[in-house]
Amino acid sequence: MRYGDQDRESENVEDRRGQRIGFPRRGGLPIPVGRGGMSLTTLLILGAVLLMLGINPLPLLFGTDGAPGTPDFPPTETARRSPIDIPGLPGQPPVEEKTDELSRFVRRVLADTEDVWDRLFKAAGRDYRKPTLVLFSGGTRSACGTGVANMGPFYCPLDRKVYIDLDFYRVLKNRFGAPGDFAQAYVIAHEVGHHVQTLLGISDKVQAMKARSDARQANAIQVRMELQADCLAGVWASVNDQLKNRLEPGDIEEGLRAAAAIGDDTLQRRTQGYVVHESFTHGSSAQRVRWFKRGLDSGQTRACDTFNAEQL
Repeated sequence: MRYGDQDRESENVEDRRGQRIGFPRRGGLPIPVGRGGMSLTTLLILGAVLLMLGINPLPLLFGTDGAPGTPDFPPTETARRSPIDIPGLPGQPPVEEKTDELSRFVRRVLADTEDVWDRLFKAAGRDYRKPTLVLFSGGTRSACGTGVANMGPFYCPLDRKVYIDLDFYRVLKNRFGAPGDFAQAYVIAHEVGHHVQTLLGISDKVQAMKARSDARQANAIQVRMELQADCLAGVWASVNDQLKNRLEPGDIEEGLRAAAAIGDDTLQRRTQGYVVHESFTHGSSAQRVRWFKRGLDSGQTRACDTFNAEQL
């Protein structure tokens, strides 16, 4: 993608990287005790269970002020560095410098989504309320609950924020074989697509439909929701390129590879060796590619009506 120092970076970014989360100090994990406190046997059993879960039982059981302590989240890949891999040594660029470069990129992508969707909303006589992008590492809290890195990027309609651990891009490249800056931009554009759905009232209608459905029907409805977000990401890419000439040779292929890499069927084959179509919540690889491309080719939001499409 074509970006330079002159390109705007969004100010709607909340950087929580480096912050740790855990159980709250007050009103946290309740530990049942008798009148005389827990017996030694109970403590030993509970301690063994906590150790099996990978949690240090001492601060949890004997935290300050009688409250549970805060267990650490497992470190991300960027935290598992060799003791001799010290940022700042000759020949080793600081890790912070690499991270800042990537954070600048996502700020520019977010700025582009703001410009495109503000333009499209105004054309329809609406106001576009910009979402906030939260950068985190390991885990963070949202109005929709606690998010952790292995969940991948997500959007929370309750606080209207997009959440992403930038280490996901390393996973997207190395594990899913979808490298490239446009693949990274597609991920953000998809989550912003969910924000657009929230502003248009689509999200509320979908939740109401799912509440009246059984699990299988609810999954099918959610698939249409996700495919529409893919299509909206394609619309953004198309309009953005028309306005700012962002796309370079190979960018579209990067986006298509990313869409295919995170299809439900591809992920299920990778993780469990077989596919269960009834459990799909995001759509197959072919479906995700098809709807992203539909939005990209048309550049029109009306092309993204997945809910009335007879075939996905």
